[in-house]
Amino acid sequence: MSRQPILFVSHGAPTFAVEPGRAGALLQALGERMAPPRCVLVVSPHWMTQEFAVTVSERPDTIHDFGGFPAELYTLRYDVAGAPDVAARVAELLAPAGVAVRSDPERGLDHGAWVPMMHLRPRGDVPVIQLSMPAALDAASAWQLGELLAPLRDEGVLILGSGSLTHNLHETRRYGDVVQEYARAFVDWARAAVMAHDRAALVGYLTRAPEAQRAHPTAEHYLPLLVACGAAAADEPVDVIDGGILRGVLSMESYVIGAVPRSA
Repeated sequence: MSRQPILFVSHGAPTFAVEPGRAGALLQALGERMAPPRCVLVVSPHWMTQEFAVTVSERPDTIHDFGGFPAELYTLRYDVAGAPDVAARVAELLAPAGVAVRSDPERGLDHGAWVPMMHLRPRGDVPVIQLSMPAALDAASAWQLGELLAPLRDEGVLILGSGSLTHNLHETRRYGDVVQEYARAFVDWARAAVMAHDRAALVGYLTRAPEAQRAHPTAEHYLPLLVACGAAAADEPVDVIDGGILRGVLSMESYVIGAVPRSA
């Protein structure tokens, strides 16, 4: 199969499933022009464990890991196949670095996986697996994880880091739709750093990026970006999916890194 690109997707709130907006439409358009990969491997901040774990279910369940949202969200399902063979390959790739990966036959797909996949592959025609994020994962080790997973791209596997380019939930009800300058400044900085493949800046974001601590009071929604960037080569093109900024502070910006195999 053709070498797969890498995606970083800002998955927003669970309501992104039923309120696709500009970001959802752009993801759907990407999926329509992209040749289907063998499998999608998702790294999401909504599955955090002590050590690495990977889903091995043949038919992963749809997990509604949120509360207080409209009832219709809890009826949604993303019925898709798993890929135990790819999960085994993930464990094989991480082993030389001394990283053990536990197989989890019960775990399904959290909303960081199935919500963006509903837009990218609405027919559920491509298998999906998830790799957990260890609680101790930091910026440098997230980038290294991407480097370790990179060979999957030449085996037909699409690596998808699902997070949020900005993620200050405490401020999402404060400003309405008035975009805050700190959020825009962080997005502009991140876009430039991703397009330049600037590892030092992206890993050192807390001291290099404007308003980093405010944009990310905690790191878990930023780290999937580093996994995605770590799996890329320094000369690969980057396409921006500009989904805008919702609720004044929540960026829906996403990135496609690498050439996209075209659908027939």
